[in-house]
Amino acid sequence: MALGQNHTTVTRFILLGLTDQADEKQLLFAIFLLIYSMTLVGNLGMIDVIRASSTLHTPMYFLLSVLSFLDICNSSVFTPRLLISFLTTDQSISFAGCVAQMALMILHGTGECLLLAIMAYDRFVAICHPLLYHTIMSKRLCVQLVVVTYAMGVFISALQTGNAFILPYCGPNVIDHYFCDIPPVLQLACSDTTVANIILLFFSALVTVPTVSVILVSYAYILVTIYKMRSLEAQSKALSTCASHLTIICLFYGTITFMYAQPSSRTSMEQNKVVSVFYTVVVPMLNPLIYSLRNKDVKAALKRRCLGKLSSQPSVEHSI
Repeated sequence: MALGQNHTTVTRFILLGLTDQADEKQLLFAIFLLIYSMTLVGNLGMIDVIRASSTLHTPMYFLLSVLSFLDICNSSVFTPRLLISFLTTDQSISFAGCVAQMALMILHGTGECLLLAIMAYDRFVAICHPLLYHTIMSKRLCVQLVVVTYAMGVFISALQTGNAFILPYCGPNVIDHYFCDIPPVLQLACSDTTVANIILLFFSALVTVPTVSVILVSYAYILVTIYKMRSLEAQSKALSTCASHLTIICLFYGTITFMYAQPSSRTSMEQNKVVSVFYTVVVPMLNPLIYSLRNKDVKAALKRRCLGKLSSQPSVEHSI
């Protein structure tokens, strides 16, 4: 945006990335390419298995397939750009590209927060009100909740991105990160960022406080209900249905809390890069692994899917 002053408006930002060592870049490229490939294969495979298996056509697995889709989108916002940075010396990103990356990051991050809360509510209904489960968590309600999730994501993303880029940027233009995150971008603004930071905290709290509250209240009721169960087998089954979701919640919120709940400093910025890699690149890869390894229904459906594909091959050859 024009400043109307004797300043040069920033048209490109420089992302310092994870490292400037050539030998490290080659190793990191191989590692992140493997992680990204596993993310795509794992999450697309999860969506395919849920779609193909009639036993998984339940609200819980519908929401899980949406989570897998979000993980694919979220990882694709960061990883391809990061892979390119390992292969080229040009670390710049256009102003518009930085805006788009931040907007997509906030959209998918907000969506994941809301979706994890919806999944916690789903587990609450399934365990605490099993007889009413399919009445309450109808297909229509699930679709409506997903639509609301994306609508809220777009709304929060527009507000947060607009809040960051309505400020003037006239230099410097070096972002000490591998993507356009809000805090390091705000540090480059040519005007006072106090109001912008307050707005950032307010809307971040607007997303995290209600979602975390829903998760905590849901699991409080779940634990009380499980404690009251007389059958150890029923308790074990109830806990197993929640274990995967709880693991994902701990990974997601644990890393985000570590990042944004500490004071900003040079050391914390370096730590934030490492933690950011975990929740933007690694967690989307782990989610399908956690659900497939800890969930008997998913493992059984995956086995049937694989065996079905193998058994269909001879019949195709025979028909030819």
